Amino acid sequence: MAVSPAFASTDLASAYNDNTDAAFRIGLQTRLAWTGDYVGTFDGRVGPQTLRAIRDFQARNGFSADGVMTDAFLKKVIAESDKARDALGFHLVRDDRTGVRFGLPGALVSPAGETEVGSIWRSADSGVEIETVRFHDEGYSLEGVFNVLSTQAENKTVSSSSLAGDAFTIRGQEDGRSFLIRFSGRDGDLRGFSVAWDKAHDGDVKPYTVVAENTFDPFSGEPRANDIGPMAKLFRSGRAEGVAFGEHEPAPQPQGPALAAPGFDSSGTGFVVSKDGWLLTNAHVAKSCKTVLVGDLGAASQVIVDEDHDLALVKVDAALGQPLPIISSKPRLGEDILALGFPLRSILADSLNVTRGNISSLMGLMNDANYLQISAPVQPGNSGGPLIDLAGRVVGVVTAKLNAVAVADLTGDIPQSINFAIRPDAAARFLTQHHVAFETADAKAALESVPDATAKVQESIYPVLCLGTK
Repeated sequence: MAVSPAFASTDLASAYNDNTDAAFRIGLQTRLAWTGDYVGTFDGRVGPQTLRAIRDFQARNGFSADGVMTDAFLKKVIAESDKARDALGFHLVRDDRTGVRFGLPGALVSPAGETEVGSIWRSADSGVEIETVRFHDEGYSLEGVFNVLSTQAENKTVSSSSLAGDAFTIRGQEDGRSFLIRFSGRDGDLRGFSVAWDKAHDGDVKPYTVVAENTFDPFSGEPRANDIGPMAKLFRSGRAEGVAFGEHEPAPQPQGPALAAPGFDSSGTGFVVSKDGWLLTNAHVAKSCKTVLVGDLGAASQVIVDEDHDLALVKVDAALGQPLPIISSKPRLGEDILALGFPLRSILADSLNVTRGNISSLMGLMNDANYLQISAPVQPGNSGGPLIDLAGRVVGVVTAKLNAVAVADLTGDIPQSINFAIRPDAAARFLTQHHVAFETADAKAALESVPDATAKVQESIYPVLCLGTK
């Protein structure tokens, strides 16, 4: 709707608000945001900020900068805003990972994977990064997250921040890049998104962030159910691999008449956790087996699998070694540990194999709290084996190693000795959930030599063989 020059001598803001509908005014603010002239809320009320945007656009495009909208002005605004929007491929999307709905510049960024708490999109030159985030089980408050994110730091400057009601917005610069953060909260469910961009993208991204901030719908839908942790995502992405012998490809066939091919499809390791016949191993060892064999004790009578946490219970109705005690707290960073198992079965000796290393991190990749990072070498067949300290206490369950080739392709660096174990508290939760009466380790138990610690536990560790796949 064009406004005639007759309004030039009156209160333009009142004239526009009284003589146009809200949809027109919101559309005007949106289009002026795309042209880079309006930075504010799409509230449908014309005030000083909207009038200034109108005049700025007029001045840049050869119109009289009087704030009066003519048909020619409106046609120009529509043409320029459409051009800017369409160049970015802007469209509204719903992120199933977090349940938020927001505007995505599809011609500028592409999906770059998922994080522990959301999803990421990134431009080809990595100059623009967009991330969605959801906090819901962490116990965070909206104000607490706002206080953390709005804090200035050595390489971070906050240019504007506002917390009002159930939402906040923060803008600033960090490490030479501009950023926008927008969050909303409801009943402890916090959802947000962020945009970070370098100076080369200012012209495209600044207008986009104004539109994205105003069109953000944090509670558009429910997030995807049955979410999994970062390590499980790494398994699926190929950047981490379970260490069950033969699980990804047929077992290598040794050459020569003295060595026969293995009579199983894959193998791992398990260890006794209760006096009534339960062994603990990895889900990726046992999940697809028609029959699970435990050493020379025969087939398991029951198998319980939790793929999300990569744990499985295997029941054997036969005499077993003593249950290995599991520590009730986290191990210590840097602690000496032993990884025990039956790696590369039928290629190496069938006897128990022991490697030594340290706890190198109390978190897995992307701060996954269910995992430890260890330096002890592991090989296919180690999956599900116990990680013990020098007192013979279980401090983890060996589970994965980084796929060095995949990570080198991704980062340009070849990872060295980066292997993972499930943390003892995660294993204990799994056992408790399934009513397994496991033993808690004595926190005061004395440390021993590697041979003595190994001797203490070796009778309770068994190869787990998978016959046939479902």
